[in-house]
Amino acid sequence: MTEQKPPKIEFPCDYSIKVIGTAAPDFRDFVVAVVQRHAPELTDADVSVNNSSKGRFSSIRLTIVATGEPQLKALFEELKASGRVHMVL
Repeated sequence: MTEQKPPKIEFPCDYSIKVIGTAAPDFRDFVVAVVQRHAPELTDADVSVNNSSKGRFSSIRLTIVATGEPQLKALFEELKASGRVHMVL
């Protein structure tokens, strides 16, 4: 049997990102500012926020136009390096 390779993403494309971190009044604005450095076309319509049932965590879902793997890698690394983000999916 031949090993199947995961499908390659064809850029540019719409790309959804979920960022999870400790809830704070400025967490959404922080995440949006970081993402806009890598995807300046991001608008408020592309962002949604969900808080955990006990309010300890926030989940920010964003949809960007991804231009390539280097853009996504740099974005993920900056978010993770901030110390405010627990997970990027």
